[in-house]
Amino acid sequence: MSFALPDGLPPGRFMSCGSTRIWVSDAFPRGVEELWPRLLDERGTHGPVPLLCRPDAAGRPLSPDHVAAVRLDEVPAADFAEYRRERLPYWSDPTPPPTPEGIEPWPHDPGPPYEEWPGLAPGMPTASWDPTPEEAASRLATGIIERGSSGLDGCRLVLVPARRGSDALALTGWSAEAPLPLLCALLRSWEDRFGARLVAAFHSELHVSVARPPVEAEHATLLALEHVLSTADNIVDDPPTPFSEYAADLVGRTSWSFWWD
Repeated sequence: MSFALPDGLPPGRFMSCGSTRIWVSDAFPRGVEELWPRLLDERGTHGPVPLLCRPDAAGRPLSPDHVAAVRLDEVPAADFAEYRRERLPYWSDPTPPPTPEGIEPWPHDPGPPYEEWPGLAPGMPTASWDPTPEEAASRLATGIIERGSSGLDGCRLVLVPARRGSDALALTGWSAEAPLPLLCALLRSWEDRFGARLVAAFHSELHVSVARPPVEAEHATLLALEHVLSTADNIVDDPPTPFSEYAADLVGRTSWSFWWD
C-alpha cells in the first residue's frame, strides 16, 4: 500500500521493496538540502523516513520485528569474543607486517583495552545547546551534497514508511557485506542513546548524523567497540587505524561513516 506524500517533492514514483512500497525520485533532486529539513519536520513520528540511497542497493528486506529480536545484551558479547580470538595474535605482536617498498609500515594496533565485552556505551543526555537530531541530520545531508561525494552517483531521494531510520534500512534490505540485523539493532540503539540518524546509504557506505556524541574518552572507547562489531572495513581493516586512535576521534564527532568492501 502506498502512503501520502509531502508537498513539494521532485518527480518520482512508487516502487515495491519486498512487501513495502517506497517512493523514489526520478533523479537526484536539486535543492534537496533545502527540502531535507522540511521532510524531517513534517514527518513527525509517522511520516516516511527520507534517505539518500541507490534504489538498486535494495536486497532482502528485514522486518522491524526481526531487528527487535537482536538482543544487544547478548549478541555483542559473543561477537566480541570471536573478534578478540581472531585478532589477538596481531594485537600481541608489535612486529609490523611486510609492506611494499616505499610504503610506511602500518602502525601497531594493540586492540581494545578489554578482555571481555564491557557493555554498551552510556547514552548522552540532551543539553540545551545540542542540535536536535533533525538539525544534525540536515547538516550532514547538506555536507554530503556540498562535498560532492562520488558515491552520490546514481543516488536518489527515497522515502520509506518506517518509524525510524534503522527500520528504513531494514525494510529496504540494504545490501552490503554487513551483519544487517545486528547493524540495524545498533542503529536503533544509537538513535536512542546519541540522537543518531541514518542519512545516506549508497554503494556499501552508510552515513549517520549524531546530535549527542560522547564527550568523555571512556565512553568513546566503549562506543568504538560497538562500531568495530559493525564489521565495517574502514574501522577494522582498511586503513588499519589503531583502535585507540579511532576511539579518540569519536569524542565530539557529529557524523559517523561506515563502509564495507
